[in-house]
Amino acid sequence: MSDQVNQAKLENKAEQLVAAAKRAGADACDAVAVTGVSLGTDVRNGRVEETDRSEGDDFSLRVFVGKKSAIVSANQVNDPEDLAERAVAMAKVAPEDAFAGLADPDRLLKEFPELELLDDTVPSAATLTELALAAEEAAMAVNDVTKSGGASASWRLGGIVLATSHGFKGSYVSSRFGLSMTAIAGDGTAMERDYDFDYCTFLEDLLDPVVIGRRAGERAVRRINPEKVSTQTANVLYEARAARSLVGHLAGAINGASIARGTSFLKSEMGNQVFAKGMRITDDPFKRRGAATRPFDGEGTASPVLDVIDDGVLTSWFLDGATGRELGLEPNGRARRSGGGTSPGSTNLTLSPGKNSPEEMMKSVGSGLLVTDLIGQGVNGVTGDYSRGASGFWFENGEIVGPVSEITIAGNLKDMFARMVPANDLDDRYSVAAPSILIEGLTLAGS
Repeated sequence: MSDQVNQAKLENKAEQLVAAAKRAGADACDAVAVTGVSLGTDVRNGRVEETDRSEGDDFSLRVFVGKKSAIVSANQVNDPEDLAERAVAMAKVAPEDAFAGLADPDRLLKEFPELELLDDTVPSAATLTELALAAEEAAMAVNDVTKSGGASASWRLGGIVLATSHGFKGSYVSSRFGLSMTAIAGDGTAMERDYDFDYCTFLEDLLDPVVIGRRAGERAVRRINPEKVSTQTANVLYEARAARSLVGHLAGAINGASIARGTSFLKSEMGNQVFAKGMRITDDPFKRRGAATRPFDGEGTASPVLDVIDDGVLTSWFLDGATGRELGLEPNGRARRSGGGTSPGSTNLTLSPGKNSPEEMMKSVGSGLLVTDLIGQGVNGVTGDYSRGASGFWFENGEIVGPVSEITIAGNLKDMFARMVPANDLDDRYSVAAPSILIEGLTLAGS
């Protein structure tokens, strides 16, 4: 474990808070201690613009008095008794919540899996600067790239400790490395920008900065002199980077909190065919070196691997203890700490790839829009109505014709999910991962 993060100190503080809360009159409680150390550098035009280092701890104590609860947070804990007494006093005057409470004891994680969460490499500011400068240099070497939008390199260690009054104590430390580059092509009002990036758990897995820079430059150049398209119904192929948003919309729709509130367009679809047969979407908290890999959830419970979509059928909501109790369902270890409390959410959510390449898909449908960038948040989670700005490339006879922009894609996610066809180019580096996705017959609003 990295000596940059003092987990023993955090564990001790969390246990002190739990003990103090019990003495103050809490029927049950849990404490979370989080620490972080980060270093980052930004460069532009071959020079360092900024270098930042930060570190700090955060503590939160959640107490239950009967069905009433309260949460207090602090950046440091000098007097656990004072913090606990304030939390219990707040809980006593809070409204009752019939579904609040700690996880059932028999669901607590007993054996901690061995996971690849931590790279002990501690980069210097000079190392990060070299990475960023290499990415920028590669982007600027691309013909027709006229300006640098800047490059950034970063490193972070994060540690978390969870202790509960019914016997759970667990902790883990994870690392994260990141690199990004933004390039600008063209001049004056015809300028276009695009970017490329990578982030990963182990430095050895980070993409070559030259590759990141070159791709950022090439993407920006490809966007020069975009045209508009007429309003029409067309085939739309979301490249993998844009396709992740579609899987993200599913994650929001099957969140237990949305289901309990009745605010999801999929609230009545459990057990139904939501996607085409053969489609599989898996949520895996134990994915090797995954962006959201973790040994236990925010309540200290095990998190099984879930095929939330199995052969196109919706099989699971994301549930923490509270939403599980409210819906009368067994929780499935998807609790996230949020403001000291919990809320359900996904871990490493992945849409399995299909058989054909994006190029083969474009040839099979003939013409349409290849989406490389999406704008705005035009999704109604209650109805599933979808309306987002987009840009990308028009293709005819399976071949790219040229860049297009100022387009709005409209549809309904329930219908879009049913007609999604995945390509074979899965990029699984991210917490929400997807290959390119083809949806035929969407409405495009253009000129």
